[in-house]
Amino acid sequence: MNEEPLAGCMALVTGGSGDIGGGIARTLAAAGADVAITYLGYSEGADATLAAISKHGRRGGLVQMDQRDPQSIDACVRKVTDEFGRLDILVNNAGWNIGIPFADLDRLDADIWDRVLETNLRGPFLLARAFAPLLKSDGAGHIVNIASIAGIVPGGSSIAYSSSKAALIHLTRCLAVAMAPDVAVNCVAPGLVEGTRMALRLPEENAQRARQQAVLGRVGQVDDIAAQVLTFVTTSSISGQVMTVDGGIPAAMR
Repeated sequence: MNEEPLAGCMALVTGGSGDIGGGIARTLAAAGADVAITYLGYSEGADATLAAISKHGRRGGLVQMDQRDPQSIDACVRKVTDEFGRLDILVNNAGWNIGIPFADLDRLDADIWDRVLETNLRGPFLLARAFAPLLKSDGAGHIVNIASIAGIVPGGSSIAYSSSKAALIHLTRCLAVAMAPDVAVNCVAPGLVEGTRMALRLPEENAQRARQQAVLGRVGQVDDIAAQVLTFVTTSSISGQVMTVDGGIPAAMR
């Protein structure tokens, strides 16, 4: 087995300063890829991920980016192009959530709705569109979107978050058609991932429900999410698919 299946590849992981994004970036670097990551404000996490990439002997890069801002996305594309000259893998991991119980409709105002949808749905689309020429250049590009089981069943931190992830799952399928045959597009849908900053924004009753429903007795793990991303980007005949990583929650088994 090739210990570095991604040798010679270049990857970009958005939100690489966070727990899940950092784990994905480290896994891709261990598989031989050079990895750039984006971050918004959490510079300490970004520096830690960059150091981990370097420990694997791979070239890393940092890009401060607000994916709600098209100009910031364009600047990211320019920086990746200028510094690395190619892009083989795009992992749309960056996202935002806020804990608002579903029944509290009044708290979910238009500004919160727009921030969630612009970050979790519009941003990944704009990034895929902007990087399409680089991803298509050798006919073997990959995009992996990080959604959530909240996009499969009505749950999660808010109605806006659940809706954004459902749309991201369908965007995955649409992009798989639109970018074929040069780019494979797939999706990982984690459940609760204990200890992450995103999980801490989840209402406690939702988190407890996920723990109780997971048939394996444990919820999603960062290493398993990263491993599934690696599986997707090292295959040549899988596209338009969604894999849940949630400890086996029956409602999401579809």
